[in-house]
Amino acid sequence: MNAKTKWLIRGLFLVWIALLYSYLKQPPFNFLVLNTFLAFIPIELSFHIDVGQPKNGLLFWVLIIIWLLFYPNTPYLLTDLFHLSLLNPYGVNGLLRLDDLMWFKFALLLISTIFSTLIGLWGLDKVAEAITARIHAHHFLAKHVVIVLLTVLASIGIFIGRFLRIHTIYLFLTPELFIRPLLNMWSRPAVIFIILLTAVQLVFYYTLKLIQKPQTK
Repeated sequence: MNAKTKWLIRGLFLVWIALLYSYLKQPPFNFLVLNTFLAFIPIELSFHIDVGQPKNGLLFWVLIIIWLLFYPNTPYLLTDLFHLSLLNPYGVNGLLRLDDLMWFKFALLLISTIFSTLIGLWGLDKVAEAITARIHAHHFLAKHVVIVLLTVLASIGIFIGRFLRIHTIYLFLTPELFIRPLLNMWSRPAVIFIILLTAVQLVFYYTLKLIQKPQTK
């Protein structure tokens, strides 16, 4: 991705977040403004990670860790789709309502989710590529292993944010308050949730890779 495209994405996010703020100031959908902004942070960080970049080893791994802490905020938007139920989409006749405001909010939520997730997956690919190059892992499966590992960690992060209600910023401010909840969160439903969200993200990722793969005639 060249510099011009990166600036275009930054501009689109800025305009989009401003639009969301203008139309979604009141509950219950005002959460989308903050969540979309949080989803953009790892995307911006991924713009600064590449094979051989940053050149300084310590800076590289610090940036990777910060990216990893924020990256779950991007696929987290997928779970926000459950908030569509707040629109009460079905009428008394059991059919979907034809309400312009309802469909407008539906469009806002879906656009934020799809756009952020797709660009975030591009970032995931770049980060995985940079990591495998940095550790000199040349086996063709190495990048796939890193992708799966990062996706599992992202799913754990989604669980923490969705069910423990621990936001990334809190881990920086008061990490000592969240050690016990993080250690006690493991249960059968939690593991199943993490597996399912990992599967969903990997389906998105490999579908994109399949589409992008050059076709041979």
